[in-house]
Amino acid sequence: MTDQLSQTAVDPDSLEKLSQSQLDGLVSLHERFLQGRIGGRRATLKRMDMSGLSLAGHNMRQADFAGCLMRHMDLSHADFQEASLYACDLSYSNLHDCTFVRADLRGARIESANLMGANLDRADLRAGGLALDGAFEATEPSVVNFRGANMSGARLSGVMATHADFSDAIMAQVDIKNADLRNASFNGADLSGASVAGAQFSGAQMQQTILAGVDLSLIKDKADTEHAITDSNMGTSIAELHEPLPKLIEYHRTWVESVGKAGRQLDLTGYDLRELRTLKGEKLTAIIATRAKFLGLNLYRIELQSAVLDGSDFRNCDMEAADLRASSFRRAILSHANLKNANMAPLLFGGSGSTGRFAPCDFEGATLRYSQLQNAILKNANFKDADLSYANLTCTDLREADLSSAILTGTILDGANTEGAKLPASMGRAFSLKSLAE
Repeated sequence: MTDQLSQTAVDPDSLEKLSQSQLDGLVSLHERFLQGRIGGRRATLKRMDMSGLSLAGHNMRQADFAGCLMRHMDLSHADFQEASLYACDLSYSNLHDCTFVRADLRGARIESANLMGANLDRADLRAGGLALDGAFEATEPSVVNFRGANMSGARLSGVMATHADFSDAIMAQVDIKNADLRNASFNGADLSGASVAGAQFSGAQMQQTILAGVDLSLIKDKADTEHAITDSNMGTSIAELHEPLPKLIEYHRTWVESVGKAGRQLDLTGYDLRELRTLKGEKLTAIIATRAKFLGLNLYRIELQSAVLDGSDFRNCDMEAADLRASSFRRAILSHANLKNANMAPLLFGGSGSTGRFAPCDFEGATLRYSQLQNAILKNANFKDADLSYANLTCTDLREADLSSAILTGTILDGANTEGAKLPASMGRAFSLKSLAE
């Protein structure tokens, strides 16, 4: 494989654009090839741009896609067994139930793709191709990039994935038995219930990795799990509350309604709330729940106005249409959280003018990588030092918000209202120019 192939693979302007009808014709010939029929021909599609097209359900076994741009494609249920996808870009594509058994995925980019139920057994996921800097100059071999991908239930047994990047990936119930994962990054990934027997983890990074339900005896001598989230350090069980949670919520509502004169404020600091599964629609205005574990909870339309939630973990939570006005999420983790249509506007307490207290939502130092914030109200919100990498803020209300020191790599801001917002002095390529113009 040449260095030139790796360079053109990531430069869309240098690739030939393929239409769906052209692709369908090549697929038909490839399927005849696999059947041994006259006129069949193996599909060889090197350095092609197929973005947005579909190969759903097709048998592409042994096909060659080396160096192709395959973003936003529908590849669900397709068979890529023993195929070459060397240095391909499959980011944002639908790979649901795909088969990649013994496929060559060296140097591939599969960021933010849907790989639920995909079979990657014995696939080659080692570094390959050449990573490129901003001037498209070769620097060093590119690692396989699964950052932010949904790989729930995927099979990766026996894969060779040294140095692969699984940061922030959803990998619940994955099968990685006997996989070579040396020096791979799992920072922020969810490996709940993963099967890890025989896997090699030497040198693997596991900062904030969720390892609940994983047999740590198979990992602890191979990787540093000190800063991972395990069954033993998830927090205090709600079973240890001095009274049942519904009763404590009742006391809390009385406290809110009486402005603190009766009842008592609910404090869930440090508790592991996962076993609740849902708090959908609950009225929990002004609770304290710092360093609590909400991971994966259904919080649809929950009322959490003026809550103190600093340092809590909301990864993979459904918080759509939640009322979060004036709440504090300082240093909280909200990666992959669904916050579509959520109300995170400021509130004014104690009257107007100099006698009132203006309270915006506070996300200082929070992590919101890959979160969904479409149509959310974030007016006046504080995002100082927050990480919004690859978050979707399409059509959000960001008026007067402070994003001056936020990390906005790959952040989608199309249609966002940024009137009066404090934006980074150097925007670079992190912003959508279209969104800022609007």
